Amino acid sequence: MTEGGQPYIGRFAPSPTGPLHAGSLVAALASWLDAKAHGGRWLVRIEDIDTVRCKREHGEFMLSQLATCALMPDDTVIWQSERSALYQRALETLLDRGLAYGCACTRGDIALHWRQAGQTWTRHQEVPYPGTCRGGTGDQLARAIRFNTQGAGTVAWQDRRLGPQAQNVETQVGDFVLKRADGLWAYQMAVVVDDAAQGVTHVVRGEDLCDNTARQMLLQQALGYPTPHYFHGPLVKDAQGEKLSKQQGAQALDLSDPSRAMCQAAQVLGLSTDSADLSDQLARWVRQWQGLWP
Repeated sequence: MTEGGQPYIGRFAPSPTGPLHAGSLVAALASWLDAKAHGGRWLVRIEDIDTVRCKREHGEFMLSQLATCALMPDDTVIWQSERSALYQRALETLLDRGLAYGCACTRGDIALHWRQAGQTWTRHQEVPYPGTCRGGTGDQLARAIRFNTQGAGTVAWQDRRLGPQAQNVETQVGDFVLKRADGLWAYQMAVVVDDAAQGVTHVVRGEDLCDNTARQMLLQQALGYPTPHYFHGPLVKDAQGEKLSKQQGAQALDLSDPSRAMCQAAQVLGLSTDSADLSDQLARWVRQWQGLWP
């Protein structure tokens, strides 16, 4: 239960662009532990909105990997590729309220704007959208749909692990995409709609996703959705100090010994391990988690 007596609902939401790797398992275990430590429910959602990169067979294999690690969802698994109608209804609400608009800009247009303004950006920096199409696209055809952040100010929140956070989305990100030029739904749109539809009260995910939180909070407020509590956990990194990811060639989990793989994930989360079998380990980690993150 949450502090206000509301039933705790958490989730793990991987994208099926390949099998789970060591970093994915850390995120899955953290979200599962937080749900169980609160006496709550743990959901699994397959975020396969990018139908070009995501494959059904990868999602099915991920679920089998979770089952091998004794991480079983407490309800039916949902697939985002089957939920387009929900996202469309939410988008129409934003359009009707003047909170979203069509955009004709390409990435090249945005880059040209900032070059002409004498502004440069490093490889890892977010390149803000300058609001070019807020007043309309003229005789150009709209390619994407963006959320209007004008006047939103600074969004502040308390991350359960990282502490106080704040971001001015308008200046640091700009009007972000809700529906892409290729017709696919943007991550921000789908995740906000699905968290609300599933009643998610607590989001536990990797700290690389912390930067998305302010955008999601703005969307939640615009759509009248509650804002979950956020916890951004530690990442597994490669030898170069980069986040382990499928894009960087992360290897699929070796589950020939599931208990060993789970112990390695638990150690990243600051939990102690012993030689007990996996079910005993999980019960022990839940108790440890309650002490670490009450």
